[in-house]
Amino acid sequence: MPDLMVDFIISFDGYAAADGWPGFWGMEGPEYLGWVSSGPEYEHTALMGATTYRLMSGFAAQSSDDPGFAEMNALPKVVFSSTLEAPLAWTNTELVDGDAVEAVRDLKQSSPRSLRTIGSLTLCRSLLRAGLVDRFRVVVFPVITGATGRERIFDGYPDVTLDLVESRTFDGRLQLLEYVPTVLDGPPRAGG
Repeated sequence: MPDLMVDFIISFDGYAAADGWPGFWGMEGPEYLGWVSSGPEYEHTALMGATTYRLMSGFAAQSSDDPGFAEMNALPKVVFSSTLEAPLAWTNTELVDGDAVEAVRDLKQSSPRSLRTIGSLTLCRSLLRAGLVDRFRVVVFPVITGATGRERIFDGYPDVTLDLVESRTFDGRLQLLEYVPTVLDGPPRAGG
């Protein structure tokens, strides 16, 4: 059965983006970009919601000569939306307008590839609550965007414990943290 990984880039204070800041908060470096565009990162099926689809498909259309987007275009992609209509313009993209949790549960049983989310905060929350997430990975960018930050990533999440399984530093400043999540049914108890 393929694993499902939730994958985020975040500011130190937990935002997905910030007004007035460039993409990657202007801090992407060659080591990180090389890792992002490396082959093993593209051996999965990408899962996303409508907002992320609109954003990423627009980037892909504008950056068709970029090698990273060429690999992304080749990836199988599944978009969960009740507002988009088939056929979708982005190559290798399937639209699912039904229940995302049930569709991902089915994909985990039938897909030959691992599954990874791209952005899609609401989708990720739903998948985590349903117990479908096997890995949770964040790359922390060393910025605090308290005044301009938007889209707080972890608001609305259930309580979750995280067991660290991998960590890495890129370009001497970006920190990758990969965890196995366990969703808690209630508040944790002291002393076990």
